[in-house]
Amino acid sequence: MEPSDSSSTMELMSRYVSSEPGYGVPVEGWRICLAHEFKEKRKPFQAKDVSLSNIMEHIGLGVRYLKWWYKKTQVEKKAPFIDMFRALPLRQIYGVPLGGIGGGTITRGWRGEFCRWQLNPGMYHYKTVIANQFTVCLRRGGQTVYQQVLSLDRPPTLQGWNWGYCGEYAFYHALYPRAWTVYHLPGQNVTLTCRQVSPVIPHEYKDSSLPVAVLVWDIENKNDFALDVSIMFTMTNGSGHKDDKGGGHWNEPFHLEKDGKAVSGVLLHHCTPFNPYTLCIAASEQADREISYQTAFSPRGTCGTLWSDLITDGRLDSPTGSSPPTQKGEKVAAALAVGCTVPGQGHNSVEFSLSWDMPLITFGSRERVHIRRYTRFFGTKGDAAPSLCHYALTHYRDWERRIEAWQGPILQDSSLPSWYKSALFNELYFVADGGTVWVELPEDSDVSGGCRSEEGGLPAQPPVIKEYGRFAYLEGQEYRMYNTYDVHFYASFALIMLWPKLALSLQYDIAGSVVQQDSTERLNLMSGRCSPVKTRNVVPHDIGDPDDEPWQRVNAYLIHDTADWKDLNLKFVLQVYRDFHLTQDRQYLQDMWPICQAVMESEMKFDQDGDGLIQNSGYADQTYDGWTVTGPSAYCGGLWLASVCVMCKMARLLDSDSVYRRYRDVLDRGSAAFDKLLWNGQYYNYDSSGRDLSNSVMSDQCAGQWFLRASGLGDDEYQAFPKEKVRSALKSVFDLNVLRFAGGQMGAVNGMRPEGVPDRSSVQSDEVWVGVVYGLAATMIHEGMLEEGLRTAEGCYRTVWERLGMAFQTPEAYCEKGIFRSLAYMRPLSVWAMQLALDSRRDKASPGPGELLPNQTAQNQEQAPTTKNEVPPETLHDVPNIH
Repeated sequence: MEPSDSSSTMELMSRYVSSEPGYGVPVEGWRICLAHEFKEKRKPFQAKDVSLSNIMEHIGLGVRYLKWWYKKTQVEKKAPFIDMFRALPLRQIYGVPLGGIGGGTITRGWRGEFCRWQLNPGMYHYKTVIANQFTVCLRRGGQTVYQQVLSLDRPPTLQGWNWGYCGEYAFYHALYPRAWTVYHLPGQNVTLTCRQVSPVIPHEYKDSSLPVAVLVWDIENKNDFALDVSIMFTMTNGSGHKDDKGGGHWNEPFHLEKDGKAVSGVLLHHCTPFNPYTLCIAASEQADREISYQTAFSPRGTCGTLWSDLITDGRLDSPTGSSPPTQKGEKVAAALAVGCTVPGQGHNSVEFSLSWDMPLITFGSRERVHIRRYTRFFGTKGDAAPSLCHYALTHYRDWERRIEAWQGPILQDSSLPSWYKSALFNELYFVADGGTVWVELPEDSDVSGGCRSEEGGLPAQPPVIKEYGRFAYLEGQEYRMYNTYDVHFYASFALIMLWPKLALSLQYDIAGSVVQQDSTERLNLMSGRCSPVKTRNVVPHDIGDPDDEPWQRVNAYLIHDTADWKDLNLKFVLQVYRDFHLTQDRQYLQDMWPICQAVMESEMKFDQDGDGLIQNSGYADQTYDGWTVTGPSAYCGGLWLASVCVMCKMARLLDSDSVYRRYRDVLDRGSAAFDKLLWNGQYYNYDSSGRDLSNSVMSDQCAGQWFLRASGLGDDEYQAFPKEKVRSALKSVFDLNVLRFAGGQMGAVNGMRPEGVPDRSSVQSDEVWVGVVYGLAATMIHEGMLEEGLRTAEGCYRTVWERLGMAFQTPEAYCEKGIFRSLAYMRPLSVWAMQLALDSRRDKASPGPGELLPNQTAQNQEQAPTTKNEVPPETLHDVPNIH
């Protein structure tokens, strides 16, 4: 571990007083003592944070938004897709979420809380449910010698329990999709390690969809005598939402035996009018384990009876039969205990599973019923919770072997810094916890919108969607729009590298919406003008709001008319070829080709002077939707040239000579215009408007080159930007946006003046966008600037994860001081673009027969790790389990 890595870990672990390392806890990851307190407390961006000049510029937007917000919240009783008046406060508590992809998630905090819930699709509920706890009971010679709730809390309820565990004796370690919490029990010479495992496995499309997790408790007894140890898991029927008191909820015990393995536990049936579900807590039945339970208890009052039940003999009463349905205003919870004997100077373990079965879902409009992906394997009847737990408890070791086979080569690569390994895997939380839904394609769906392949459209039901389902994730937990495409452009690297079928499925959905239109007129909040919801032959901004009806009604975003945005169409074309390059799926390329031609034809109208280069329209008409840009610009102009370059490549592959010649001509003319209008000798100007700030240094000015490199292009015939100018621009960004901002310790600010002060012309120009910084770092790595790329990204990681306490809620943006914006955001998944760049760099450096890689000795040649993400199938079951 590098000195800087160890010093930052020391800060997060400075209050840990035990020397216990825990059982099987890896070296790499994000580690924090449970007693740690973050010194810096930031506030979310609010209207008062806007400068006076920006307030005057956007006063019309403010008035229109207020009227729209009032109607949405007070009249329609709906949640706004972006709530500018009720931004989420920062709670520095979150840890690794439980569950696979697309079936809902339950996030546990790093202190053990069950504190963030996304069971209803795309709709988040932030409530710590205090009764959801683990309790340990130690017995010796038939007497209980220690019983403790493993929580630092001292709540006003449940006062019959022993609360207030000392956090200085415990630490948390996250390496998504797993986490470890190590508890040393003061005075008992016993250490507990809780290992949390969720089935998030690259290139796997069954188990990765399951709404289930396993919690394994490893118990180390350092005494010379044996102990009987029980772990009790308590769970409330619900999520802390007001419908927990709605009445009609009930619990029942169950026992399930299948394939020679048995599990027992309690089912908690949550019977709401919409999206009812069943929670299940379960444990494996084994000869040397004792399972006991309490079907129902009230999580109010002192709850001393349950505590006494466990303390008496280390087990619970285990009554038969189900509990009566709750009355309105009443809550109910359940408990499950597993006991075992741990020999002196020995080890034993107990295993729990938690599942939630909500097979059929409706979004906010309640118009259509959608079927979750996991039901393909576990049925749609709502009775799958026991089978899910049984499957998890009998398969989690295989999940771990596969996770270790995937992560191991990267974790063992000594050339990569520790902070990067943590960022790479832990930022992946958003794939599951981004309000994510993964559903079956309805039998009556026509993805093409009626425009068939022979008409320049798509198959009605593309095979990849039929086989692998539909996938959607939010722009952010606070910015509630599915598959926001200008942002997905950055985040998409995680999907295409790890779950490529989901990436292609998403692309087919976007392509289908391109050829559709919705001529309904609506007000755009920024301009005050009306425009159609969706224009034909342009890429949508998003595929809808989970509080409405996604896929059916697209473009929940109504601040701008995004039909005139300059980046969306280009980002589609660039992703199409990037995806083909990485998958070599020729059918996909052929299907997307007419859509690419259609959106590029739409884009051509923005080249108003015929010089081969598009112009921005004098407002914030791209992903930086609060930063005005006029005329040819570095960002959109660069994306345009990269897209034209990619069109040339695809035309060659598909033997379309006339299309190739057309775009080759555009590329030649556009590249010349781009250099003439934007290059200033050191970097590309922000835009060519000639305004005072048009020569600002934009951190994202090489985004087009980034995608060319990620697609194996950027040289010779398929070069859009001179290499020496790209490197000069990146060096300018590093020297100014990185090193001259916040002492070089916070990543790259979006806009920097040449004199070394941030561009404060908009609310976004002086922000750091974490996902943009990771993409910038990837670009630097592609261009041979490895040290600069890592230094740039490191600033963001340390700011978010170590200084600001934003673990597992990485925001879209933060400023140098005081504020942040939009917690738990999609764009930082672009960290996987860094891994692709590292892979490409290693591939280019691959030695010939008998040659050595750089920094590789003859002795370690055979063991040199690879950073490739594709896990060879033949290795999946051959990796030893370290636990």
